[in-house]
Amino acid sequence: MSTEPWQRHLPAGTRFDPRDLTAKGSLPAAWRNVWARAPSAPTVFAAGHGWISAEQLEQATRRVAGRLQTAGIEPGDRMLFSAESSLELVLAHVAALRSGIVVVPANTAYRERELGHVVRDARPRAALLDDPERAGWVAAAAEPGTVIVTPDVDLPGGEPVQLDGAAPDAPALIGYTSGTTGAPKGAVLSHSNLLAGIESVALAWRWGASDRLVLSLPLFHVHGLCVGLHGTLLAGASAVLLARFDVDAVLDAASAHGATLFFGVPTMYHRFARSPRVSELSRLRLCVSGSAPLPADLHRALAELGGQQVLERYGMTETLMNVSNPYDGERRPGSVGFPLPGVELKLSDDDEILLRGPNVFTGYWEQPEASAESFADGWFRTGDLGAFDPDGYLRILGRSKELIISGGLNVYPREVEDVLLAHDGVAEVAVVGTPSEEWGELVTAFIVPAADRLSERTVLEFAAERLAPFKRPRAVHFVDSLPRNALGKVVKQELVR
Repeated sequence: MSTEPWQRHLPAGTRFDPRDLTAKGSLPAAWRNVWARAPSAPTVFAAGHGWISAEQLEQATRRVAGRLQTAGIEPGDRMLFSAESSLELVLAHVAALRSGIVVVPANTAYRERELGHVVRDARPRAALLDDPERAGWVAAAAEPGTVIVTPDVDLPGGEPVQLDGAAPDAPALIGYTSGTTGAPKGAVLSHSNLLAGIESVALAWRWGASDRLVLSLPLFHVHGLCVGLHGTLLAGASAVLLARFDVDAVLDAASAHGATLFFGVPTMYHRFARSPRVSELSRLRLCVSGSAPLPADLHRALAELGGQQVLERYGMTETLMNVSNPYDGERRPGSVGFPLPGVELKLSDDDEILLRGPNVFTGYWEQPEASAESFADGWFRTGDLGAFDPDGYLRILGRSKELIISGGLNVYPREVEDVLLAHDGVAEVAVVGTPSEEWGELVTAFIVPAADRLSERTVLEFAAERLAPFKRPRAVHFVDSLPRNALGKVVKQELVR
């Protein structure tokens, strides 16, 4: 009998082979079979549209795929998506994957500098945007002939030439995630990666056709897109789509539609804990938290006030889902649990978490050196530090890199520092994450001014023009000098103290 750690996620009597995770080839091929088995099953609910059935979803995505292909967008071409969650966005995303088009999600909060970098790096053949200003930024940065559309993809119709035929190792999605250099890199995920990542989660979390998810996570982030949406469609389940998170809207939707699932980030759970309606969480079969550490005190408060033992998990853009507390068994506060089915995990001599498995990406877009540096003997180097409890539960201790996680979103200090240093009044700057009960960490800037009249307001206004809101400093401290070691490197730990 297998003694792999992921065995603890399997329902009793389940026979499992890691090769099962990729046996269906690709998500679109798997979805097509799910839709054919239950064509009348509800799939997605959106305000203004009501429920759309599996058959309607298949037909609608086929029509959108036909428009994209008629416009000359071919398999392997990249298509940028930057829009708020909507049924139209879902249809366009699914149609792109069915066509073999490589999806490039981009945060709707990105400013011109940030969005322009993604466009110039990925060189999309098409872009979908719901905001005229962002559309203008993309048009200015894109190559001539780039097709720019709104979420309804109002293009001439036509029959799609090919659907659901992408090879398992073909690129499916490029998720941009910054690095220590401050320049965002595109993590290339194959069709096989996407499939393996969600097959593993569906098995571990007992995700089935009777489940209904309240999906308020943004679809430009892998948590909402590659877990929430992709998982719903693979399981033959259904989702109530909300444009944004609001405690009352989520609880109202859960009650009105008989929801069983909710996925969120710690900031959302902080707001649930403060709500007089927190006890309504107990009606859900499963609540999952990810994208940032869930404080142990908050975990206990949700159990006491909301009757909900939140299941915490651990994932990354480059690897999708890696580790999860067990569905059956102790969901331990302060721990992310055990490797998911098919995922191999070990700690390096320096306690860095190393990963291997069919969910792990193939490398960074057109960055062979960065890709090579991210792997050690075939194991992906996460940059996160971990430790095992005596009984095998994994705890995340911190990061070997200087990543800040604020509200569940990644912020790389170097990128913020580079922006602030462009201001004439800033001589030196160091950006760190400082503890926050609600946000996890606050982006905090320590600045050595080059001019006496530099104010916090001036700094914040300068940052607001160049950085997405979640990357902007929430606190600014002016200092005479930055602490440095004997080699001249800034010792950021002293700033945090």
